[in-house]
Amino acid sequence: MPSTSYPGPGAELEIKLALPAANPAGLARQLARLPALARCKPVHQRVDNIYYDTPGQELRAQRMALRLRRVGEGGALQWLQTFKTSDGGDLALSLRGEWEVPVPGPALVQTALQAAPPWQKLDPNGAMFAALQPCFGTAFERTAWTVRRRDGTAIEVALDIGQITSGQRSAPICELELELLAGAPAALCDLARQIAQHIAVLPLAASKAQRGHALREGTLYTPRSARPLLLGREVSLRGMVQPVLGEMFAQFTANLHALGQCDDPELAHQARVGWRRFRSALRLFRAVLPVQAQPSRQGLQPLLSLLGGLRDLDVACTQTLPALQGAFVAGAAARAPRWQAMEQAFAQAALLQRETVRRALREPTVGAALLAITLWLDELARPEAWGAQDISGKAVRHWVRQRMVRLHAQWKKALRDSTHAESQHRARILAKRLRYNIDALRPLLPARAQRWLQQARQVQADIGASRDVLQAGLLAQRLAVDGGIVEFLRGYAAGQAGAPLAPPVQGGV
Repeated sequence: MPSTSYPGPGAELEIKLALPAANPAGLARQLARLPALARCKPVHQRVDNIYYDTPGQELRAQRMALRLRRVGEGGALQWLQTFKTSDGGDLALSLRGEWEVPVPGPALVQTALQAAPPWQKLDPNGAMFAALQPCFGTAFERTAWTVRRRDGTAIEVALDIGQITSGQRSAPICELELELLAGAPAALCDLARQIAQHIAVLPLAASKAQRGHALREGTLYTPRSARPLLLGREVSLRGMVQPVLGEMFAQFTANLHALGQCDDPELAHQARVGWRRFRSALRLFRAVLPVQAQPSRQGLQPLLSLLGGLRDLDVACTQTLPALQGAFVAGAAARAPRWQAMEQAFAQAALLQRETVRRALREPTVGAALLAITLWLDELARPEAWGAQDISGKAVRHWVRQRMVRLHAQWKKALRDSTHAESQHRARILAKRLRYNIDALRPLLPARAQRWLQQARQVQADIGASRDVLQAGLLAQRLAVDGGIVEFLRGYAAGQAGAPLAPPVQGGV
């Protein structure tokens, strides 16, 4: 939790949740029926924003945003100028700097920014203000409830439905923002949990400003890959564990959010990579995590299973089958139509599976589990959660090296008998864990650890190629495609299986 009380003027503590609803128009009614909101009178507003930055996107580079907002209509029309800074985190729960002031009309007012100390430091001579220009806009209908409790707690719950626009490009807005107006942050988290029990949510780390810049560049739904952190050699245990886990979980949730809007097969792949990285790091850090219980991941199991099925189909459609077409058709052109019919069956199955994954994202149990992990990760960022066990510097580096040596030993044991399918599968899983953790903790490991990383990648690729062909054969049988193609895929997979894997590199970290 960022604090034990309301953050005060110049700060905004909020939880942002995307709403993957099939019918956004009905969300306001659903929310109004929730016990926590049922006695609160909703306020409806039309909100239009214009976001500004310099041609070099200097505000974006600093994770800052400046917008001009028009609220209401007619006699109730009001213009607001808002400057925001970021806490630098990557979670849906954020503590941001915020300075908002009324302005006379649809133009930025330089003097209104002087109340924000970060702006004074950023633009002492006014040169940046002079370079500001409109970048993109947002327009949405806001339905807001203010939840007040007897202890003085006040929380605004705002439902925003509309669009982000940049030139000819647009993207939907369908999200819920919970902002603490007064009281303790624990109340904010409790209310978010209550809502997530009934309404499907996805924790959303990216602000409207961040998504607007991405839309402008055409990268809004670009798959998010791993972003290893720059960990200093004197990093503390808390400073290592929480950011590493947070980055991995952010990869998972960001790709899930994009998957709801885009058909790029890489999104499902990177979502699964993010989750496997997160799970691998949890195993690595298990012995040093604070006593507080980890949230249950049971609610995610159906979604994870569906994602695995989608990835199998996507790999077959985009990699395995195109690579094998020539071998099947070679010397027998009459086989081509049979292969094409099989590819169409796979493509249709992938399409249906992707829609099934999206329906799973609309289940409240999924969002409740994701929110629980988000709030747990925020707890891990608090010094008081760690106490005296928060070691740093050389002690952290020694602990990391010892853990990697132990993991490497487990991997070597699995590789000793790599001719058996079960052992190969375990060797591949351990190769992934070794690879993910070395990648994430690279700054704390000696350079020679890269030898293990390179070989782990090779082993993973070698076993994966054989597994992909075998899986394509199983899928072909399940889809009842041409029997001759099924036998061809089985035979090809059998020809790849059984080759021993390269022995692991010797030597310690």
